[in-house]
Amino acid sequence: MVLLNPRLLAALLLGFASGLPLALSGATLQAWLTTEGASLKSIAWFSLAGLPYTWKFVWSPLLDRYTPPGAGRRRGWMMLLQLALAGVLALMALTSVPQDLPRLAVLAISLAFLSASQDIVIDAWRTEVLRANERGLGAAMAVLGYRLGMLVAGALALVLAQSWGWRTVFLALAAVTALLPVISLLAPEPEGAVNAAPTSLQEAVVGPLRDFLAREGALAMLVLVVAYKLSDAFAMALSTTFLLRGAGFSLAEVGLVNKGVALVATLIGAVLGGVGLARLGLVRALLVFGAAQALSAFGFLMVALQGHVLALMVVAVTLENLCSGMGTAAFAALLMSLCSTRYSATQFALLSALAAFGRVYVGPLSGVLAEAWGWPVFFAFAMLSGAPGLLLVWTNRARIAAAERSH
Repeated sequence: MVLLNPRLLAALLLGFASGLPLALSGATLQAWLTTEGASLKSIAWFSLAGLPYTWKFVWSPLLDRYTPPGAGRRRGWMMLLQLALAGVLALMALTSVPQDLPRLAVLAISLAFLSASQDIVIDAWRTEVLRANERGLGAAMAVLGYRLGMLVAGALALVLAQSWGWRTVFLALAAVTALLPVISLLAPEPEGAVNAAPTSLQEAVVGPLRDFLAREGALAMLVLVVAYKLSDAFAMALSTTFLLRGAGFSLAEVGLVNKGVALVATLIGAVLGGVGLARLGLVRALLVFGAAQALSAFGFLMVALQGHVLALMVVAVTLENLCSGMGTAAFAALLMSLCSTRYSATQFALLSALAAFGRVYVGPLSGVLAEAWGWPVFFAFAMLSGAPGLLLVWTNRARIAAAERSH
């Protein structure tokens, strides 16, 4: 039972803490600006507030190097950052919109910076605390908590704002955030001896790279990190555009399926992935879930061939998100197993940034390929693009198994 396992329960609650601020610097903030009459140009500029999430590896060595007094290296940082997040949210609630947009912009960027920093520390905590056989389910619990946090700060916040007003909603969310340090304080510490923090900032910056690259097959593992989610990235890059323009579904149909069915499927997939990983082991889970992740693009291929068939679209979206959730659980466990506890904050931040490479840069290439080949061939290619990642898992299976055992 997850609720009886303090490490998995903490992973769930800290996932909630991680997901809560994300929507508040993105979609929810955009909704606030829109309803208060801010100009379209101003709203567009506010989208840049999310930049800290893509650059968090730059300052992650600071969180590895320094330890706040009192609660330990990971828990101490979590508590400080959560209190700072609560303060920023309270200041945002007291800001007039659209009269004082510059102040709101500074606060929004601060919120994203603190939130990204909290993500660094929570990822490091999860890497150090979860046992090898708990990583898959721990990743699933983190995803579940993360999504619940985003739902509270997203959909629920929008509903409440209509009745209570934005100021009250942001103050309420600030109060919720101010309670999160209690969760961090009660989160379990790592079992056994934990490697000491880096002794200098130079070591915190250089040490993680030197430690990783000194391992046998390090470059192959880095390529694997990029390649494993490529098929998923290709299949999802233009999925909304395909469903609207390529298959002719309405905005309401796509919105209902993407926001409802897809979310539930992703959560179920993450939980199934976590349970399956505990039974299969990391190598077999990466192979099985990676193959399912690649083959799930077949649903979109069938939609491309059959056209506007709502039931088929629901099946395709469900299959894609279910398999993606399973693959994500195994992939998160792989990243955790590759991190040294001495440098877990920096190494996890760097590996996750590298993993995002495909998701970010596949987008433009997807448009070129879909336009040149047509949707059916494009989705067939998306399925085949999963083969390199699976091949790398198979050829590096001994190293992956050794990394799983070493933690």
